[in-house]
Amino acid sequence: MPVRALVVDPSASAAVRLAEVPDPVPGHGQVLVDVSHASLNYGDLNDARSGRVPVGAVLGADAAGVVIQAAADGTGPAVGTQVVALTAGAFAERAAIDVGALAEVPKGLRLAQAVALPVAGVAALRSLRAAGLGPDKRVLVTGASGGVGRFAVQLAARAGAHVIASVGSTARGEGLAEFGADEVLIGLAGLRRPVDVVIDSIGGPQLVAAWNLLAPGGSVQSVGWTSGEPAVFPPYATVGPAKSLTSFVIEGDVGADLAILTELAAEGALIVEIGWQGSWERFDEAAEALRGRRIPGKAILELGSGELHTPVPSPQD
Repeated sequence: MPVRALVVDPSASAAVRLAEVPDPVPGHGQVLVDVSHASLNYGDLNDARSGRVPVGAVLGADAAGVVIQAAADGTGPAVGTQVVALTAGAFAERAAIDVGALAEVPKGLRLAQAVALPVAGVAALRSLRAAGLGPDKRVLVTGASGGVGRFAVQLAARAGAHVIASVGSTARGEGLAEFGADEVLIGLAGLRRPVDVVIDSIGGPQLVAAWNLLAPGGSVQSVGWTSGEPAVFPPYATVGPAKSLTSFVIEGDVGADLAILTELAAEGALIVEIGWQGSWERFDEAAEALRGRRIPGKAILELGSGELHTPVPSPQD
């Protein structure tokens, strides 16, 4: 029995369309999940056009729903458990998901909130961990108004770091001080003192500027490249006291980190901000708002009946 899914189609307006695909068959260490919510990431939009996800394949990485078939090997959650996962092909009504790629959703946390965490939350958590986050660090987060950025600001502040949030406009910086940012800057204007950690999702010239601000022994984690612009380093910019620029990608099982993030969110220690929420039949609308940077936080897609829902308006709309 086929299920509906959002698949890659270069001829569609957002390179994505709703289609029917075969019902997934779970492997030995996988559960079958009835997906009710998905989260749209900037990387999904790139995947739909870059060829990384083949034409006709199901798009997406963030899914949340209910287990309807337990894993055959006896591992993982039981039938009826609400879960959130980071998995390929997330934008489908049903998905076969590795037990290591998911976490149970704690009581008190809505699925619409939990589904915002996999890509953005895990990227924030792991990039900060890789950079050597600590209470004595000065941490610069670029693109701080986006999904990864807002989680990175909160997690770095929670660790006791001095957090500098860089955004594209005053409006985009609203709420970041409440999330724990000690400084909120437009671009990098006024930043003179060196920083120890940079979580960069912008790329281009701003990545070069952030590198120049990095203290000896510091680390830049490149988690995205939303600018679409090249980063041109002047001669000798990379010659001098040791510091590092590291490419970042999420690899391996994420279940343990998802459990940490969902527990923090359930406790109210990690705020999930949803800037757009509506039916997956309004994918084009969500994609346009995300690409136009009109969404603070995350865009959440509701799967299922096809009924249209009123999106949560952006403060800038």
